[in-house]
Amino acid sequence: MSELHIRAVLDAIERAPGRGQRLLVGIAGPPGSGKSTLAAAVVERLNAGPPPAATAALVPMDGFHLDNAELDARGLRAVKGAPETFDAVGFVALVRHLREPGRDLRYPLFDRAADRTLPDAGRLHAGTEVVVVEGNYLLLADGDWADLAPLFDVTVMIAPPMDVLEARLVARWLGHGLPPDEARRRARGNDLVNARRVLDGSRNADLVLSDGAVVGRGDDRAGA
Repeated sequence: MSELHIRAVLDAIERAPGRGQRLLVGIAGPPGSGKSTLAAAVVERLNAGPPPAATAALVPMDGFHLDNAELDARGLRAVKGAPETFDAVGFVALVRHLREPGRDLRYPLFDRAADRTLPDAGRLHAGTEVVVVEGNYLLLADGDWADLAPLFDVTVMIAPPMDVLEARLVARWLGHGLPPDEARRRARGNDLVNARRVLDGSRNADLVLSDGAVVGRGDDRAGA
């Protein structure tokens, strides 16, 4: 995540039509891409701006992980984090509701330490002007996920090279205490499979970011 990336997203928000009503920004990217860090930085910057600064909030997708008991029942625990291990229908319904200002909303969050969802742990205040939504599959072009992209006023894809993603994902698993061989196995397994699904199967974004660069701008959301 760089200042260039933050500035590019802020500029895209500033140019977006429909200011004066609630604006929805979708920041997508594969595991290890830095989307969560970028989204948090954008929200912080929006809220710290000079008057009249936008009132911004962050809504993560992670609260829509299916519970482990449900994953076990479906035989999906080994691929937790894949598109089919989320409640996509519920998440799409939440994003639709985000478009409705004037009332507070509750939504689930995900506790990584406990590896479980926390129902109604998140709150979006009625007066929020900009909602930044972040997650892997916001722009995925298949299944129930395909309904999401048109709901956003601004879409962003973070697309680092695969070797950069692999290095970050291995480092993440090492940070969780796994030995090097197991960390590489985890990264090269489910994590990178999901990364390829994001990069190969997502709709075009308004703004495409790679390491240290803005590599694409556009508004074509029809193509994968």
